[in-house]
Amino acid sequence: MQPSSAPAPARVVRVVIGPEEAGQRLDNYLFKKLKGVPKTRIYRICRDGEVRVNGRRIEPAYRLVEGDELRIPPVRLAERPDKTPVRVVKPLLDRVIYRDDSLLIIDKPAGMAVHGGSGVSQGVIEQLRVELPEARFLELAHRLDRETSGVLVLALKRAALVELHRMLREGEMRKRYLALATGHWRDPVRNVRLALKKYVTGEGERRVAAQQDGQAAHTIFRLVGHYPGFSLLEAELKTGRTHQIRVHLAALKHPIAGDDKYGDFELNKRLKSQGLKRMFLHAAALEFKHPLTGKPLKLEAPLPDDLQGFLNSLKTESRIG
Repeated sequence: MQPSSAPAPARVVRVVIGPEEAGQRLDNYLFKKLKGVPKTRIYRICRDGEVRVNGRRIEPAYRLVEGDELRIPPVRLAERPDKTPVRVVKPLLDRVIYRDDSLLIIDKPAGMAVHGGSGVSQGVIEQLRVELPEARFLELAHRLDRETSGVLVLALKRAALVELHRMLREGEMRKRYLALATGHWRDPVRNVRLALKKYVTGEGERRVAAQQDGQAAHTIFRLVGHYPGFSLLEAELKTGRTHQIRVHLAALKHPIAGDDKYGDFELNKRLKSQGLKRMFLHAAALEFKHPLTGKPLKLEAPLPDDLQGFLNSLKTESRIG
């Protein structure tokens, strides 16, 4: 029998499900295994009994069990152009905050997407798969925007990923960010509950707006300090909506410095000449219990040099003034 990491078949292949594949739905497993094959075709070979588990016809929603023997029929793959090889210029393994046999947590650099797609040839996950060829399973547990730096969690075991996703849904992870908001923030602590709704602009770009008919979203903002024209805030996410911190602050007329989607665009141009080349948002800390052992974990990523340097320049201007 071939191992479950075998490529998509051009002939009948039999694989044995290992611990990392156990728990997946059959259809989701086949989507990954048979990349390039239309989903309709995959559902058809399941429906027609060409895919079998332990010799039996099985429904696509079946959850695989360790030790299951899976029969995958010959499937013709669509021709795809060769992918651009992943280039490792700056190793991400040099940025590891925590690692064991089920978790990998890094300090993600700004300017790097978490995964390739939409014009991005490679991201964190693609590069780490090159740097960790021995990892049989490696998946993102959550996401950070491309320009956001800081703590990013990846799972090295499926059981860990499933539990991490549950913890995120149930609000059992404490996620704290540092954001430099424009203007003078007055409250030491402010709970912001503004519902958020996704939409698409006339140019086809995805955006989020604060709207009553959107999804519930809750952020706790704590004032860290004032700078000339700005306020440094700690933002604690109680929900995990897309662009939540960015849209909440923009809706309150305190957009994040350097935010190219929801910010003050004229101000951003001036800030670039003053040394702030990107959005000032950093995933500073994450607290949760280890998904498999229950051990309390507190992971922190220091403010990167570019953001700290910009803050230092503001303090210098303040003294001069």
